[in-house]
Amino acid sequence: METNSETTHSKSELFSILSSHRRRYAIHICKREEGPVSLSDLAEHVAAWELDKERAELTSAERKRIYTSLQQTHLPTLAESGIIEYDGREAELTEEAQRLEVYLDVVPGDSVPWATYYLGLSGIALCVIVGLWTGLVPTHLVPELAWMMGVVVLFGASAAVHSYTNRTNRLGKMERPP
Repeated sequence: METNSETTHSKSELFSILSSHRRRYAIHICKREEGPVSLSDLAEHVAAWELDKERAELTSAERKRIYTSLQQTHLPTLAESGIIEYDGREAELTEEAQRLEVYLDVVPGDSVPWATYYLGLSGIALCVIVGLWTGLVPTHLVPELAWMMGVVVLFGASAAVHSYTNRTNRLGKMERPP
């Protein structure tokens, strides 16, 4: 496979490259396979996800339409950007693709943004601290140190869940792309 020289892309260029779900799906498949992936396999996976069908249920026309689109447009675009190496038959991620990690995080639509979550958690911590300082929080049942440890454990557990979800909600980490 040919290798492109290392290139640096602006955020705008990267977002433009990643704006197509077919290109994101192709990256997802290549990340999962961790090696060269044939164009026909890419087309089959993308068609199945795009049409919400099992791979065995796809018609040859459905496969061919996606195959042609990947072959003529999407894989050459990814190759020109240096994200994949593509020789007309197989595609494989390059080192440049590692720089995309920050742009490939998937945030589920029904989740609370982490910044909002941590802001709320900080508000709770502030209320506990103010309550302890003013005497509004009962320290005869639960000592001050236990209240503070509770706040620290809450932040630690939240950070652990945040780290875990960030690692699992990335293209190439899930079975099916979002």
